[in-house]
Amino acid sequence: MPAINWYPGHMTKTRRMLQENLKMIDVVVEILDARAPLASRNPDFDDLFAGKARVVLLNKSDLADSNATKRWITHFNHRGIEAAGISATGGSAKKIAVSLIEKAAKPRVNAMKLKGVNKVVRCMIVGIPNVGKSTLINRIAGQNRAEVGDKPGVTRGKQWVKITPYLELMDTPGMLWPKLEDQELAKHLAFLGSIKDEVMDSEELALDLLAYLNEFAPAQVAERYSKITAETPKEELLNAVCRSRGFLLRGGELDTERAAHVSLDEFRAGKVARITLEQPGAVE
Repeated sequence: MPAINWYPGHMTKTRRMLQENLKMIDVVVEILDARAPLASRNPDFDDLFAGKARVVLLNKSDLADSNATKRWITHFNHRGIEAAGISATGGSAKKIAVSLIEKAAKPRVNAMKLKGVNKVVRCMIVGIPNVGKSTLINRIAGQNRAEVGDKPGVTRGKQWVKITPYLELMDTPGMLWPKLEDQELAKHLAFLGSIKDEVMDSEELALDLLAYLNEFAPAQVAERYSKITAETPKEELLNAVCRSRGFLLRGGELDTERAAHVSLDEFRAGKVARITLEQPGAVE
């Protein structure tokens, strides 16, 4: 597969805006994809957020391997970062997120109390595209959105949503960008749909994905696509999907393009297997 490149032209401007917003923030909440925590985490995070309290939320954990998610949570905890698995569309996401934010902010709040100040904690949600930032903001904000408007000394247009009497959330997520020097990690983002399919060869990508799944979750793949076995060679996987589903063009030719799109869509929707593409050991 050709090298995967993704470099938004507005990256420098975006980084500058993020750094300006960070001056007002006490707690940074990083949203990662639980299926690919390494690929969906910008390596500049540590430098960008130095001195800030940190929370990592592994979103879409309902689509990931639960044991792997536990290992990732331990990995971040060992680095002094509060972490949890969530589904941003689920009912418990707000409770989990607010609890971890308050826990991360507690040392700062307590220090201010000793000075006689009741500190209002301000937090911002950040992450690369398509990891669920806005979904989580909507889940946390709920009916409180726009309850707190512009404030003196705050850049015009910034909205703060009061979550609790001592917790406010910036109503705009911080946009970060993936680093794609590691092509294996870039491929993981492509598997998840975090890189536009239009810039990819969907059939090559689907073949790579099916080969990966057939290596690590052969039983689930065989259950989903009846004509695939553990011995099916990589180059035959899309043909096997076609035969499993009856994807044929006029004249009986196999519709491998349709098979590619279906297999990618079904994996992204969690219909093939709950699988995590990366393990914490890769960054130890």
